[in-house]
Amino acid sequence: MSRGDMAKPLLGHGSTEGDPSVTPASGRTIGVLGSGDFARSLAIRLVCSGFKVVVGSRNPKRKASLFPSAAEVTFQAEAVKKTDIIFVAVFREHYSTLCDLADVLAGKILVDVSNNTEINHHKESNAEYLASLFPACTVVKGFNVVSAWTLQSGARDGNKQVLICSNNQEAKRTVAEIAQVMGFTPVDMGCMSSACEIENIPLRLLPAWKIPIFLALGLFLCFFTYNLIRQVIHPFIREQKNKLYKIPIEVVNTTLPCVSYVMLSLVYLPGVLAACSQLYYGTKYRRFPDWLDQWLQHRKQIGLLSFFCAALHAVYSLCLPMRRSHRYLLIETAVKQAMEKKMNIWVEEEVWRMEIYISVGIIALGLLSLLAITSLPSIANSLNWREFNFIQSSLGFIALVVSTLHTLTYGWSRAFDENQYKFYLPPTYTLTLLVPCTVIIAKVIFSLPCIRHRLLRIRRGWEKGRYVKFVLPSATGEYSSGETSSNV
Repeated sequence: MSRGDMAKPLLGHGSTEGDPSVTPASGRTIGVLGSGDFARSLAIRLVCSGFKVVVGSRNPKRKASLFPSAAEVTFQAEAVKKTDIIFVAVFREHYSTLCDLADVLAGKILVDVSNNTEINHHKESNAEYLASLFPACTVVKGFNVVSAWTLQSGARDGNKQVLICSNNQEAKRTVAEIAQVMGFTPVDMGCMSSACEIENIPLRLLPAWKIPIFLALGLFLCFFTYNLIRQVIHPFIREQKNKLYKIPIEVVNTTLPCVSYVMLSLVYLPGVLAACSQLYYGTKYRRFPDWLDQWLQHRKQIGLLSFFCAALHAVYSLCLPMRRSHRYLLIETAVKQAMEKKMNIWVEEEVWRMEIYISVGIIALGLLSLLAITSLPSIANSLNWREFNFIQSSLGFIALVVSTLHTLTYGWSRAFDENQYKFYLPPTYTLTLLVPCTVIIAKVIFSLPCIRHRLLRIRRGWEKGRYVKFVLPSATGEYSSGETSSNV
């Protein structure tokens, strides 16, 4: 972003004029202690949001050129005197250098924006440590989960949430107003004891992706080893042929669709298990086991990894004819056919098999692409619940069925060829069919009217064994009331 762009307000002030809880915050003088990257981005954002900014630095003359011209850069003591709200944008180890300002800081609000380099690196959080150094100040933890880039480019390009915690409700409200004027969404995380949890959030690397990634890696290693045995080790032992050249491309390309296909089925298998649990217990209010609950929560990540493997499989497949080994084998086959004087090598069945196999594979990849795109928050937020459910559930199941057809077309009649059972091991694609076919059969069973109706009633609140009142007409025409079990 150019300096000229930074000088322009990123947010219009018209949206906050009618809100009494926000308007008083704009136009305030905000202090920033520190001159690092985050302090500069914070100052730019505050200036663009209509605040007066005073930056406190130990070397104001040298640092003044790094900040916008609208911000006043002065010594720390002078900056503290001019405002009651101060963002402390220095590292924890430099907090002690501010102790000389303790008298001037008394009674002011300090916003701690620092983070650690390791999770739970210290016994107490940075905010709690800052509060212990300045007991006469009110410390608020906030803005640490927002990056310097988000501050400069605007909340639309990053996470809009600003997590805030403090023991003082009024101080939290003041900082929340500032966050709203800056275009962020403040989230009250409670008292200061939550600061440690807030400071750990930026240090976690893709916490929701850990289990799906390990699952994908585990499946990849299993299928890769299985294919390695069949495609490389078997010909070396039985025919003394060196097939190691197949490992980088061919073995990997055989493994990727297996992982993608199984991962896609694992997206819909927990829904099947959840439906079985609800049918068995006759209620939707019984909690699922923790492992099933975690599984349901990771379906989005599992589906995206399935699409990733499928996309890699498509790219690898396009590269197969480019290999030198493929050219050698093609020439060798042509020479053999010429020596045997075979003029017509057209096999109608194989031609149709490959045409259908490739066509169905393209359709499956297209459906997976649609599922992946609608998983993005920006796209999902533009869809209503029925549209999102139709794409992720109905079209997702169709993608699983099409992927199954793709796999079956690849296998064709090979499952009945004894030469395909190397070391008596079945072809890889037959193993991948187990879980997806189970999901498809279960979905078909659940679509039967008797089971579908019962499952729908359960999900609308009906419970097995719960008594409900009913009214029946008597022989005299009068109505009599009674009770019966709702599972009748």
